[in-house]
Amino acid sequence: MCDQGRQFSCLQSRMEPSDQSGPNLNSQDVNPVFLQQLRELDIPEEAAKQALLHTQNVSAEEAAMYYFNKLENEEEGDDDLMFKMVFVVNMDLAMGIGKVAAQVGHAAVGLYQALQEKNSWREMAWKWDHSGAKKVVVQGTNVAHLLELQALAMSLSLPTYLVHDAGLTQVEAGSRTVLAIMGEEEIVNNVTGSLKLL
Repeated sequence: MCDQGRQFSCLQSRMEPSDQSGPNLNSQDVNPVFLQQLRELDIPEEAAKQALLHTQNVSAEEAAMYYFNKLENEEEGDDDLMFKMVFVVNMDLAMGIGKVAAQVGHAAVGLYQALQEKNSWREMAWKWDHSGAKKVVVQGTNVAHLLELQALAMSLSLPTYLVHDAGLTQVEAGSRTVLAIMGEEEIVNNVTGSLKLL
């Protein structure tokens, strides 16, 4: 147990790297107002909590300074992980260039919205966005192929989004036009790496 004279060193020892994922990082340990302010700066939630704990909840500004000066440097090991978003176009449908572009746009927006549903996916989207937001468009054979790729991606815990067209132009209503997949590049390549670029 920490006495008041040793509180800072005790807090430091609680936050050694081996303890960072432990029970000390729950939202009850941090000031919720400061946490919200840090989240509004697009600082990932777990990183914001760590920064607040390291700075003893002094202020959101203090925690933000800590994050940008220290935590980003500690996360450089994650820089090796590259993320990408891949769009698989259903080539069985007779879609013009503009139609394909619009459908890829629908897929990008739909997948990005889906990424907001889970904390881990939001973190992935943040890392993807801050590492260049790589996007690749490839050719899929037909609907069955898109569904097969989606099932494989989901089995690897990759977020996906499949566009169902409204059918106002060029294709029938409900046509599955583009599959979007997001994740760590190596894992996504297990799903789409063999497909030809569009």
